[in-house]
Amino acid sequence: MATSNRIAEVAAAVGEPARAAMLAALMDGRALTATELAEVAAITPQTASGHLVRLAAVGLIAAEKQGRRRYHRLASPEVARMIESVMQIAGGLAPIPPRTGPKDAALRHARTCYDHLAGRLGVGIADALQASGAVEIAGDAAALTEMGRARMQALGILAADRDMHGRRPLCRSCLDWSERRPHLAGALGAAICTHALDHGWVRRRAGTRALEITPTGRIGFRQAFGVADPAG
Repeated sequence: MATSNRIAEVAAAVGEPARAAMLAALMDGRALTATELAEVAAITPQTASGHLVRLAAVGLIAAEKQGRRRYHRLASPEVARMIESVMQIAGGLAPIPPRTGPKDAALRHARTCYDHLAGRLGVGIADALQASGAVEIAGDAAALTEMGRARMQALGILAADRDMHGRRPLCRSCLDWSERRPHLAGALGAAICTHALDHGWVRRRAGTRALEITPTGRIGFRQAFGVADPAG
């Protein structure tokens, strides 16, 4: 159970500008080195290391070592969901109400939200799957129907023997930062994102969470999910 002191501790860790910048940089689901995160936050690697220790101490990031390099990533999907929510609130506190979400058109169109698809692409997939009866979405709750599970397995997005009682929710809705409507998260959302990347439907844009939809992706998203014009 979260205590008031624990809540304050997490809030203080997120509230420092350099640490906030590093957490935002990790929202695309990849692991980055302290040097890479230092560049994002415009601080020295030594200072970044201190901030990373603080973030790890409150459970917001996790680290893994490969060879001589140490990589840092968000500790869990729940952490990513919290950061996305803070971004929504921060955007809504502007003196003059802006257009919702990021100003960058590429980010609004298609991006990663930790390990799942967001933006117009992510919302379009959620809408199409809901319209076809593959998923059911009601507020914060979402569920993959039996028909939807069979469909995802036939597409190779979910394994036929997938453990449906895992610790992570199979299907969850996530309020989209820019569209202010739900896209799909959870194990299903992550599997769709991985499938799209592995099959070349989308490619990452350097230095950003934005994704570029390829010509193959326009066909793939339309055939797999019924998204009318994912690149539009």
